[in-house]
Amino acid sequence: MNRFTLPRDIYYGKGSMEVLKTLTGKRAILVLGGGSMKRFGFVDKAVSYLKEAGIETQLFENVEPDPSVETVMAGAKAMREFEPDWIISMGGGSPIDAAKAMWVFYEYPDAKFEDLITPFSFPTLRTKAKFLAIPSTSGTATEVTAFSVITDYAKGIKYPLADFNITPDVAVVDPELAETMPKTLTAHTGMDALTHAIEAYVSTMNSPFTDPLALKAIHMVFDYLPDSYEGDMNCREQMHYAQCLAGMAFSNALLGIVHSMAHKTGAAFSTGHIPHGCANAIYLPYVIKFNAKVAEGRYADIARSIGIEGTDSQCVDALCKKIDEYNVKLNIPKTLKDFGINEEEFLQKVDSIAELAVGDACTGSNPRPITPAEMAELLKCCYYGTPVNF
Repeated sequence: MNRFTLPRDIYYGKGSMEVLKTLTGKRAILVLGGGSMKRFGFVDKAVSYLKEAGIETQLFENVEPDPSVETVMAGAKAMREFEPDWIISMGGGSPIDAAKAMWVFYEYPDAKFEDLITPFSFPTLRTKAKFLAIPSTSGTATEVTAFSVITDYAKGIKYPLADFNITPDVAVVDPELAETMPKTLTAHTGMDALTHAIEAYVSTMNSPFTDPLALKAIHMVFDYLPDSYEGDMNCREQMHYAQCLAGMAFSNALLGIVHSMAHKTGAAFSTGHIPHGCANAIYLPYVIKFNAKVAEGRYADIARSIGIEGTDSQCVDALCKKIDEYNVKLNIPKTLKDFGINEEEFLQKVDSIAELAVGDACTGSNPRPITPAEMAELLKCCYYGTPVNF
């Protein structure tokens, strides 16, 4: 038996954040990132709307990029003290992901983080609170997904937590928030959305319910991302919807090894953190070449749907070339070496990273099985820019 799960309500369009006026409840905790939502006036607007609804609001601020286990536990403690019946998170993927994990420890104080690492093993939620998400970036789509990515910095590992329990009850996809994204973030989140949609389409869990969402998202990203990057706000709005469609697809079809690799390399190197969307953009063409051994027809379907012609093999090559061209337009490096990862450190760590990536929750739905030795070779291709021919 398969399952397809989305938020009960998705509100979208400019000004859709006004729906906060209609919520029913007593207390809401608003989980936020580093301060941009406050600076641009969106926090004041949200608090005002909630006040109109008769809801007392408390802020939990300064969730870091790639939120830590410690931040999750601190947020859960604040929730237990305030006892909200609404958890609302506004901002990029980081505060929303963190709030999802906080939710579990708010409702189940005795739970341990290790208990959540196994996919789809969460306890039943909504015993104390409902969850509403308002994204400000156009990439993670965490507002509609069953996923949360939390980093254990002591181990240098990102853990993708997965359970339909943490799919939000309400998503508010208001493009006014996305208008505030800086250029680099627009590029990285846009390529993250493209990766979500492509991986969902070729996943072993793809279905007639997820395929149309994935293909539509792919079309929209290719149509709108370059102009969104250059500051066209109409295209920025369409990208905000495209990433949401991609999220609906991958939340149900799951992902693949592009994400496994990004999760396990993002915080692994002393020469600097690799932003998640940037890592996905670098790895995507290499992974397509690796997976094409068993999923060439599915990638060719994607290519033909955006107007590429030729044999299946030609279509896959052209799709990879198109992604490479977009990365150039968006100022994204082609390799990990170009990104600035130290070669000696990379070679020292690649085998252990490969082991962790194979064990990542996203690997199981990748169309082609992969061994740790193959993963290490694939990572080397991504480091040096060498062809994937195995």
